[in-house]
Amino acid sequence: ISDYITKKVADKLTGMCKTDRETYEKYWDDIAPFIKFGCLKDQKFAEKMDDYIIYKNLDGKYLTLKDCMDKAKEEGHENQIYYVTNEKEQSQYINMFKANGQDAIIMSHSIDNPFISQEEQKHENLKFLRIDADVNDTLREEVKEEDKEALKKQEETLTETFKKALGDDKLQVKVEKLKDAEISSMITLSEETRRMQDMMKMYNMYGMDPGMFGGQETLVLNVSHPLVKYLAENQESEHAAVICQQLYDLAMLSHKQLSPDEMTKFVQRSNEILLMLTK
Repeated sequence: ISDYITKKVADKLTGMCKTDRETYEKYWDDIAPFIKFGCLKDQKFAEKMDDYIIYKNLDGKYLTLKDCMDKAKEEGHENQIYYVTNEKEQSQYINMFKANGQDAIIMSHSIDNPFISQEEQKHENLKFLRIDADVNDTLREEVKEEDKEALKKQEETLTETFKKALGDDKLQVKVEKLKDAEISSMITLSEETRRMQDMMKMYNMYGMDPGMFGGQETLVLNVSHPLVKYLAENQESEHAAVICQQLYDLAMLSHKQLSPDEMTKFVQRSNEILLMLTK
C-alpha cells in the first residue's frame, strides 16, 4: 500500500510539474516540507522527484539544483550553494551578498537540514553552506602582497584588544578587508560546527560543549570600517573597551538572538554611548 501511495503522489506531482509549472511553484513553499520528508523516507519517491525539486532564491525566483549549481559556478564558488535559514536575522549577510551580485536560496524549514545533507551525499562535491558560514572570496577586497604583513599585525593587535575588552581569552578574531566599507563586524560559524550544534539542540544535548566539535563563532572585523581602523590605532583609548563590546554585540545580533542578560547589557551600553554624544 505504501509503495502504491508513494507512486500515486509522485505521479501526481511530476504531472503537475510538466503541465503547470507556475501552479507547482505557487504552492511549493507549502508542500516542500512534505516532499522533502518523503524524499528522506522513500528512496523510490526521491528518485522520482529528483528532477522536480526547486529552490527559492533571494529574488523570489524558483531554481532547480542544476540552476543553483550553474549560478554558483558563475559567481566563482563552484559546487558551493549558499542558503538562508532566517531572512530577518541574516539580513546583514543577505544585503552583503546582493550588493556583490551573489545569490543564495531560502531553506527556512526544519526538514531542510537533513534534506541538504542527503543532497550532498547524492551529488559528488556538492556542498551547502549557510550564508554566515564564512566570508566568501568575492566579498573581499584584494590585498596587495606588500600590505599583507600590515594586515596580519592589525589582526594580532585587534585580537588582543577584543579579548581584553570582552574578557574572553578563547575569542576567535579574523581581520578582513571587505568590499562593503559600511560593515564593521560580523560573525561566522563553520557549517560543520553549526550542523553539529543544531543536532545537539534537536536531541536536547545541552550539557555537551559545542567547542569539542570544531570551534566556536569567529568575530570578523572589517579593517575598511572607520571604527575598526580607530581601534587598531588607538587600542589604549578610554573608549576602546565599550566600542569592542558594542561591535561584538552588533555582530552577534546579525547572527542570532542575544540572551536576556546580553540584551540588557547591550541596551544599557547603547544608552551610555548616546549619553557620551551629549557631552
